Amino acid sequence: MDSVLIITILIVVCALAFDFINGFHDTANAIATAVSTKALKPRHAIILAACMNFLGAMTFTGVAKTITKDIVDPFTLPNGSIVILSALISAIAWNLITWYFGIPSSSSHAIIGSIAGAAIAAAGSLNYKGFIKIIEALLLSPVIAFAIGFIVYSIFKVVFKNFNLTKTNKSFRLIQIFTAALQSYTHGTNDAQKAMGIITMALISNGYLTAANADVPLWVQASCATAMGLGTSIGGWKIIKTVGGKIMKIRPINGVAADLSSALIIFGATYIHLPVSTTHVISSSILGVGSSHRIKGVKWDTAQRMIITWVITLPISALLAGLIYLLLNSIL
Repeated sequence: MDSVLIITILIVVCALAFDFINGFHDTANAIATAVSTKALKPRHAIILAACMNFLGAMTFTGVAKTITKDIVDPFTLPNGSIVILSALISAIAWNLITWYFGIPSSSSHAIIGSIAGAAIAAAGSLNYKGFIKIIEALLLSPVIAFAIGFIVYSIFKVVFKNFNLTKTNKSFRLIQIFTAALQSYTHGTNDAQKAMGIITMALISNGYLTAANADVPLWVQASCATAMGLGTSIGGWKIIKTVGGKIMKIRPINGVAADLSSALIIFGATYIHLPVSTTHVISSSILGVGSSHRIKGVKWDTAQRMIITWVITLPISALLAGLIYLLLNSIL
């Protein structure tokens, strides 16, 4: 077995491991509001999220193509295999660290920062036009999610102002089952594609795919969808507790407003082939809803800790990936 095939297999395994970790790390966000309001029992919520994530991952490939080609050119990237492997190791390490401490960090920031850091260490350059477009999407999407969450809940307050509170919450608890399913589906349409893009990048870099045939192979799509579904089935309880309760006290009507707002942003990004951080979008939607409901009811110390983690993820993962690349390049 030649060395190129061995390292390609290793990259595929690491990419699927990243997707698996992404499943229990990020998918917790998609069901956190439904679990916190008891609209769904934790086990039922995880099964629902796993199925909907798999379905979403099998539906689209546009984001995967953006990851494959817009950060670096896989056809000309020097030491492409080592760059990709370094990026995956870095992103996995950061995801596990933030998961351990229960911080809803972004897998998207981690993997994109890692690819950029490893590529700069290898070649000293990026596809800056494509990279900046991705960064803009990552930065703008939480701001838009906050605004949409604020607006949607403001509308809900007006529409349901004179409704019986108990009956309204009971009805919205039922609606939350559907919004949790929708949010899990949109999560699958965006997040699972990042691992698909990385594997496709490796296949191109190692000569297994050509420019004329650079689409995401079906086996890559199916394996990534399966890995994310399995990861989701494990669950991320620490992150569920943070997103579902430590940002604000969530009631069913708050949860529906936040779920609808974040699902709209995530699916919109998927539609235009841009990767976004589902963690940032979902958390920002909850912050927007909370601010509309009662600003003092938002636990801003938790929000501050989350925002700090969001800010440091890109540079730390980039630096870590660059160091890992230098180490692997000296060994392999």
